[in-house]
Amino acid sequence: MTENIAASSVSMITRLSPAKLNLFLHITGKRADGYHNLQTVFRLLDWGDYLHFSVSDNAVISTIDSELSTDQFCHQLLILAGAEAITISIEDNLIFKAARALLASAIQSNTLPEQLAKVHITLDKHLPMGAGLGGGSSNAATTMLVLNEIWQLNFTCDELIKIGATVGADVPIFIFGQDAIAMGIGEELTTIDLPDQQYLLLTPDAHVNTATLFAHPKLERDITPLSIETIQSQYADYVQTLTTPYHNVFTPVVTSLAPAVEEALCYLQGLEQQALATARMTGSGSAVFLPLDRSAASDKKLLAKWVTEAPCAGYVVGSL
Repeated sequence: MTENIAASSVSMITRLSPAKLNLFLHITGKRADGYHNLQTVFRLLDWGDYLHFSVSDNAVISTIDSELSTDQFCHQLLILAGAEAITISIEDNLIFKAARALLASAIQSNTLPEQLAKVHITLDKHLPMGAGLGGGSSNAATTMLVLNEIWQLNFTCDELIKIGATVGADVPIFIFGQDAIAMGIGEELTTIDLPDQQYLLLTPDAHVNTATLFAHPKLERDITPLSIETIQSQYADYVQTLTTPYHNVFTPVVTSLAPAVEEALCYLQGLEQQALATARMTGSGSAVFLPLDRSAASDKKLLAKWVTEAPCAGYVVGSL
């Protein structure tokens, strides 16, 4: 949504920075670079944070003959509000890192315009941190997409995905902007057409360090890879219910380390017969969710009861 405020010649752009779910999540092996290869299906949600971008026509920075570093450029070009509780330093925020990566790529490819507009970014945060919903990565991706537009850098979607992968493993899916099968570290994306869905989503107040999870001796790291064709054809085995071989390898580890996650998942498992679905965890936690069949999704009184009785914050959300 873009609004022009004629009196002040300021453009305002507001974008949803959506959450994601992993319908399943497998680790298929360790890479030479130390990362792990994954297989998952990402589902984007109609729920998330909002980013507001304010651009003034007469507030610009010249890039000609500038000796500023990329960090200094970012500090001159960006004002970020609403992220103070996320990182102590702006340089550590994924929004700033995304802008920096975008500028560095434009400088490297010698495509930086002679002037760049200053941008005021306000983050309206709704997604809990460390929940496996991709909030920070989504913020980074949304920032890259909008700044690419504002600064007229003209990077293609594929180019932005490559830049985004240097910022974070989940950034590419949000640049891709649609449900997808993901492989590699999450940057190898293939579109998948899934039926519309609603979910009961719970966000327990718990967080297990990702490094701790990857180092855990009980984490499955050698799941046999599935072909893209197999994942596409077997969507009935992981969309509503979760049938072998599809599962989330992090679930048993996280539930053993975080009692609040186990409690939330057990609560949803108690609703499985009514929802005709399989409860599960997204990403490396801590959020858990239950797909809803049409009958449950349309019963607002029942959903309100389930949210009220949940052991932690709960939401009814839909696919994007």
